[in-house]
Amino acid sequence: MIVSYRHKGLELYALKGDRSKLHQLHVQKIKTILTRLDAAVNAQAMDQPGYKFHALSGDLQGFYSVKVSGNYRIIFRFDGENVHDVDYIDYH
Repeated sequence: MIVSYRHKGLELYALKGDRSKLHQLHVQKIKTILTRLDAAVNAQAMDQPGYKFHALSGDLQGFYSVKVSGNYRIIFRFDGENVHDVDYIDYH
């Protein structure tokens, strides 16, 4: 279950359906990713075709990443079966 968000736009979308702070072309994919992430009990559950799932390193060690589109990713970390610090980033 998703417990916390870093990106306020993701949080608004997840809790209130407000997608105004997200790229409109990404909204459907973000919805699918958040739905799967909320149901996941471990990071490996997000290893889906097309997501380019991988663990991050360096300053983001402990986080995982899935692809939204182009350079955009959703990153997150697990603590037990809960998901924390869900963020929507453009990594370039």
